[in-house]
Amino acid sequence: MKTSEIKFKVTVDENQLPVKITWEAEGSNEKPGETKSIMLAFWDEKENNTLRVDLWTKDMMIDEMKKFYHQNIITLTDTYVRATGDTKTADDVKQFFTGIGKQIGVLQ
Repeated sequence: MKTSEIKFKVTVDENQLPVKITWEAEGSNEKPGETKSIMLAFWDEKENNTLRVDLWTKDMMIDEMKKFYHQNIITLTDTYVRATGDTKTADDVKQFFTGIGKQIGVLQ
């Protein structure tokens, strides 16, 4: 069995707002990456609930956040299908979010 580590570093300003987010994955040959936003979700079995960490830097533009949000929901449906095999629900979500994508201007 192998264990690996993913590290996130968040630099904040005097108001505790993120100004820089970097990450690196153990075993990767690449230098640490920089990103404007991360969304982490953890399943808490004891509480039967999802724990989340959502961070974005002050310089992330609204249009970037809209696209990030939309793409996250769409790709979550792929994860859902791999875990459950429920393509019907995933297709419904993708269809609904295609409309949302058009509404918020990330799709034409």
